[in-house]
Amino acid sequence: MADLYIVHGWTYTVSPWKRTVELLREEGISVKLLRVPGLTEPSDKVFTIDDYADWADEEIPEGAIALGHSNGGRILLNLCAKNPDKLKYLILLDAAGIYEPTMKKKIVAGLAKMGKPFKKIKIIDKAFHKITGSTDYSRAPENMKKTLANMIESDKNLDLTKVETKTFILWGKKDTTTPPRQATEMYEKLPNAELKFYANWTHAPYISNPDDLARALKTLVERLK
Repeated sequence: MADLYIVHGWTYTVSPWKRTVELLREEGISVKLLRVPGLTEPSDKVFTIDDYADWADEEIPEGAIALGHSNGGRILLNLCAKNPDKLKYLILLDAAGIYEPTMKKKIVAGLAKMGKPFKKIKIIDKAFHKITGSTDYSRAPENMKKTLANMIESDKNLDLTKVETKTFILWGKKDTTTPPRQATEMYEKLPNAELKFYANWTHAPYISNPDDLARALKTLVERLK
């Protein structure tokens, strides 16, 4: 069993994680970076959050330490809400899961439900990027546009008080996609959580601060092993 399982966010490539994963492995931390169906693992299916929680349940062994970034955090929060004993520890890295019915989210969710191509409309691509941290909206297949709408909608029903798993929240103060107020809200609602902010981290510290992220994860995982 790996020391750490990582569920990435809304992205179509795991390449940006390469530096952080390599650094962890150099420090003796065994890492398994999972490929999320429909994103880095091809699929024509329209996914619900329950589909993704079931997928994570199959991919991650009982008693593991798992990290979820952005949408990956949303997936693991839903997994742990359904099965609090599944993971030994949960690490949330700038995670999604807090529902904020902003106009941009409504726009993107509506477009995903419509299922029409908007490759030439730059403002829509920017709105998608703001929510997901991805610039891949224009080339996203139709099933994943609908999946995105399902993910955003699912946050309405996520009861964080049911996540009894010991949780460590790592968050960038420069995160403008899932801003720091969402970290604070998660911390206040999760029954068994610790929260740490990092002054220079963005929404994707594996891109902006990979060395710092690797050091933080190494220290945490060694503490938890």
